[in-house]
Amino acid sequence: MSQSFPARLWNASLLHADTYEEVEADPSSIRQAVLVVFLAALAGGVGSWWLHAVHRGIPTSVALVPVILEVLEPLVLWVGGSFFSYMVGATFLRGPETETDFAEVLRTVGFAFAPGMLRIFGFGLPAFQGVLGLGDSEVPRIVFNTGLEIWVLITGIVAVRQALDFTTARAVGTYGSAYLLLYLVVMGLSTALG
Repeated sequence: MSQSFPARLWNASLLHADTYEEVEADPSSIRQAVLVVFLAALAGGVGSWWLHAVHRGIPTSVALVPVILEVLEPLVLWVGGSFFSYMVGATFLRGPETETDFAEVLRTVGFAFAPGMLRIFGFGLPAFQGVLGLGDSEVPRIVFNTGLEIWVLITGIVAVRQALDFTTARAVGTYGSAYLLLYLVVMGLSTALG
């Protein structure tokens, strides 16, 4: 029996392998995966807008730069990370059980961004601290956002493990290699265009 969308979000966030297996096997879940990534991007954009334009009073023209970057980050990481995970995992690190296609990796990695929908709260922490009279330290925001990024990283490893039918160690190697390749491409493009 198929889980509801909220149940998939919850269980993907809690690293339930069966949820990733269900998403991998359900081609129609690509719409839900797109929605998960879109919501994570929106949460980052709204949170960044709140922090920079509203809380800090930065002019709109300047505040738009971090907002755009926060919106683009999950989208680029999803598509690029999925592509390179598929490329590395289905070729170089292919295991005896590996039987997949790019769409399966795209769907599972999309659901790995479910914890990213909490990004809006990380950006709101400084304002919340101010309301409670706890000062305006950036440390809680940095700690929260770093923890959230680690959580998304771990859900991504589980997603790749399930999509490529890997051991956890092979999934860590695949995901690490994929993000190194993505980093090199992004840095190369920014150097060429910059």
